[in-house]
Amino acid sequence: MNTKKDIIVLTGAGQIGMAIARRMGHGKKIFVADWKLENANTITQIMKEAGFDTVPFEVDISSRTSILGLIEAAQEEGEISMFINAAGVSPSQASIEQILKVDLYGTALLLEEFGKVIRQGGTGITISSQSGHRMPALSPEVDRQLALTPTEELLDLEVLKTENINDTLHAYQMAKRCNVKRVMAEAVKWGERGARVNSISPGIIITPLALDEINGPRGDFYKNMFAKCPAGRPGPADEVANVAELLLSDRGAFITGADFLIDGGSTASYFYGPLQPETN
Repeated sequence: MNTKKDIIVLTGAGQIGMAIARRMGHGKKIFVADWKLENANTITQIMKEAGFDTVPFEVDISSRTSILGLIEAAQEEGEISMFINAAGVSPSQASIEQILKVDLYGTALLLEEFGKVIRQGGTGITISSQSGHRMPALSPEVDRQLALTPTEELLDLEVLKTENINDTLHAYQMAKRCNVKRVMAEAVKWGERGARVNSISPGIIITPLALDEINGPRGDFYKNMFAKCPAGRPGPADEVANVAELLLSDRGAFITGADFLIDGGSTASYFYGPLQPETN
């Protein structure tokens, strides 16, 4: 009979999620979950060939039933010790409704359900975005609503009604701002189990999706962004994994409910440098 292992659950079978899972996955069983099973199979195969114990799984993060099915399957193999959420859709990929349903509501669902089952001493991380840092500050009341509204009521908030969302980029910014606020609120609940959860807000990270964006209709916007940021370049997924490794390991034991902006300084340049909207 197989000995039960510590389980890592990764949602979002892409380059960032894989980079983090490879960094943290030695000796653990890794569930690689994605809404497209072919994506999960691809990442699973790459990791298997590098010596990791991986299992592909199909999940729709905007469905509580689907998430609970993933959790049940993972728990049959062992205790969930680590959760990595790198799933989401982008402003040029999806409609306002899809972005709010997947990136905002779906992330809230994941944080809620994995917070109920993460083992004592477990850790979690969700990948947000620099986009959430680009909007002006919201009111304390709206921040509190985004943080604490019961998950099933989130999309009914006045601020998230489609008539109050300008376009898909605005929807994405709201979703990512909400991710950070939910992580703060969930960190309090996770702490009752002796567990921690944080978020990372990457800038332009080179992935197949980012390459599509850079080579697509908004390509000049992205090229200008990384050319005029202090780092002068986009980042590889492994640089996100560097920070994730700190947050998910014992070395980050005093860090929870926090968000880490990893964008080569592009947000700094947006507010105080050559990327300021009025100077573009």
